[in-house]
Amino acid sequence: MMRTTRLQSLQLAAALLCAISAGQALAQAAAPAAGTPAAKTPAATAPAAATPAASSGFLPPASANAKVVDSIQVVVNDEVITRNEVAGRMVQVTANMKARNAQMPDTATMERQVLEAMIVERAQLQLAKEMGVKVDDRTLDATIGRIAENQKLSVQDMRNQMEKEGMPFSRFREDIRNEIMMQRLREHEVDSKVQVSEAEIDTYMAAAKAAAADRIEVNIAQILVRVPENASPEQIAARAARAEEVMRQLRTGADFARMASTYSDAPDALKGGDIGWRDADRLPPNFSTELRKLEAGQVTPILKTNVGFHILKLAGKRSLASEADKAVVEQTRARHILLKVTPTMTEGEVKRKLLEIKEKMANNAGTFEELARQYSQDGSATKGGDLGWLYPGDTVPEFETAMNALKPGDTSDIVQSPFGFHLIQVVERKSEDVTQQKERNVARQVLRDRKMQEAMEDWMRQVRDRAYVEFREEQ
Repeated sequence: MMRTTRLQSLQLAAALLCAISAGQALAQAAAPAAGTPAAKTPAATAPAAATPAASSGFLPPASANAKVVDSIQVVVNDEVITRNEVAGRMVQVTANMKARNAQMPDTATMERQVLEAMIVERAQLQLAKEMGVKVDDRTLDATIGRIAENQKLSVQDMRNQMEKEGMPFSRFREDIRNEIMMQRLREHEVDSKVQVSEAEIDTYMAAAKAAAADRIEVNIAQILVRVPENASPEQIAARAARAEEVMRQLRTGADFARMASTYSDAPDALKGGDIGWRDADRLPPNFSTELRKLEAGQVTPILKTNVGFHILKLAGKRSLASEADKAVVEQTRARHILLKVTPTMTEGEVKRKLLEIKEKMANNAGTFEELARQYSQDGSATKGGDLGWLYPGDTVPEFETAMNALKPGDTSDIVQSPFGFHLIQVVERKSEDVTQQKERNVARQVLRDRKMQEAMEDWMRQVRDRAYVEFREEQ
């Protein structure tokens, strides 16, 4: 329970969501059954006396020119995305791009990109709900607390700042809840299914040793012309022609970032296609091979994958610093006693109980192990609070900092973490040469990253292609 959770990895995505994803859920209309034609709203007909009535001081009845407050723009399965939602998201994306001095596509292109991103997002959320993925309020509150902490704000200060900028905090909470749901869905549907065998690791390590001197990082941007799943030859040809047109314009001097914003179907399109620095070895092999041939500012030929047609731009290249020959880490064997705040036990009562427990140890009224078995509220209680041998990074920062300050045999003061309140005891420490284990872990992660990038794009395409999507004309 004390080990670092995947939830922490949401901090960055959630902070970004705070900046760019404010334009959701302004209003929703009920969706018709899938496949049902859109019913036309009959225009109100003004009576013949409408015109004279205006001059007599009375308001005329509603006319056919009255503006609709909101309307459906897209049906995604059994839900809708309204024009107000799209407009709200457009405002946020525009503000974010201006803040980054990013190249702005024309309005029609930006709306297409924003709408496509919202469709994929909505389809993923629907799938998550169908699969029973839920995020409870406690998990949500903990995540929001970490976002605020990462921005060096209290939750209340962050809330005040958002609402001052026109974003209701309740909407922000639901955005974060949705982001966590989608992350959990992706973990279940993609992460857990990407496997790396020991034989693959052996092969990679042998090749890596031969190419150690040639390791580089590349700063890249991409334009992706996506091909639908189960596309017909005609569809594939049409998408290939689109990619060729993009390449033709690039060869004649078109700006890559603007072309990405206009033509790319990748999630990074509105960032000018910018992907950032990547270890070349962690990219698909055909990408890495072509990028190694380029100088900064040049672009690759069109590269075909099962996702579609890619064009990559090399913005920069640098050598990777070689790692130390040996990797020696200090491990700590520790115990803890964990008490949690509950509806029947306040924070003050938890702290008083932990002080009583520590006093019992000081008075030899019980050992740490005995008192952990009696009082601790986590799975380690049956083992006397023993957490085993811990590597750096195995526990949350608050716990690790307090543990690292202790000498073997010492017991900490009360330590607060996201899990509750602890007493920590260090049993012993040792140093271990984990060079080979570290190298294998690095190899496993490199191979996993390679597979994950393609698997994630493929899965997102499948979710999008399987969704029933109906675009509605503006009435």
